Amino acid sequence: MPSKEANLLLVEDDEIDIMAVRRFLKRANASNRLYIAKDGIEALEKLRAREIPTPYIVLMDLNMPRMGGISCLKEIRADNNLKQTIIFILTTSDDEKDKTNAYNYNIAGYITKSKIEDGFVETFQMLNYYLNIVELPN
Repeated sequence: MPSKEANLLLVEDDEIDIMAVRRFLKRANASNRLYIAKDGIEALEKLRAREIPTPYIVLMDLNMPRMGGISCLKEIRADNNLKQTIIFILTTSDDEKDKTNAYNYNIAGYITKSKIEDGFVETFQMLNYYLNIVELPN
């Protein structure tokens, strides 16, 4: 239920998860525009081409074809034009190594899908609070 006018880039290859996020945003009457990238390569293309208007937040899966989340994070943080991107990991992995690797690239948060299956509302409420409290750069 993010309410501040920030766009969301969902980097996710699973159609069911994409549909779930779309359904939730629609049910919550969220005004935030949702952009989709099926993997890290597509996400980088969209971000570098500035297809997503600022401000935006990225919700990224880790396990994707072509380029996974950690590799994409590494590319984003190495790019001077993208390194300030706010990224939340939204993944099935609860592996400690994945968590540590992701936080090493300065993510805003690590969310496991298993913990939000019944708690989509709480997850997006957290994003809503985040968007309404922090100051996002334009």
